[in-house]
Amino acid sequence: MNAGALAGAPEALLERAVRLTLERASRPTPGGHAAEISLTLLGDEEIAALNRQYLGREGSSDVLAFSLGEPGAPLGDVYLGFEQAGRQAAEHSVPLDEELARLAIHGTLHVLGHDHPDGADRVDSPMFRLQERLLGELLGRPGTGR
Repeated sequence: MNAGALAGAPEALLERAVRLTLERASRPTPGGHAAEISLTLLGDEEIAALNRQYLGREGSSDVLAFSLGEPGAPLGDVYLGFEQAGRQAAEHSVPLDEELARLAIHGTLHVLGHDHPDGADRVDSPMFRLQERLLGELLGRPGTGR
C-alpha cells in the first residue's frame, strides 16, 4: 500500500479489507494465479488528475479502480481519495478509518468486476450490499448500513 501524503494511514486495516474482499468475492483464478491489488491514497488534486486523465471526469473522487487482468484473475490498481473520504466520513458520522476501509472494499470489488448504477440507486445494488456486509465482517459487527 502507498499511503502517499496521509501519515498515519490505517495500513493494516486497509490490507485486511482488500484481502477479505479477495477471499470472499473472488472467483477461483485460472491456473490458481495469485491476486495482486495495488492500493494508493491520494489527495484531491492527485485523484482529480487521474479522474480527468483516465475517465474524462472533472473533480475529485473517493475511489478509482482499474482492473489490469483478465476476467477472473484479479489484478488492479485502487486509488482512494483520502480528503474526499474524510468529508464523507464526517457527513455520515463514521470514523475515517471505517470510510477508508469501505472504499478499499469498494475499489477491490470493482477490480473483481462488480459494478453498480450511478445515483441514488447504488445503495440498493447487490455490489453495495456486498460491500457493507464485507465491511461489517471486517469490523466485527453485523452490517454497517451507511
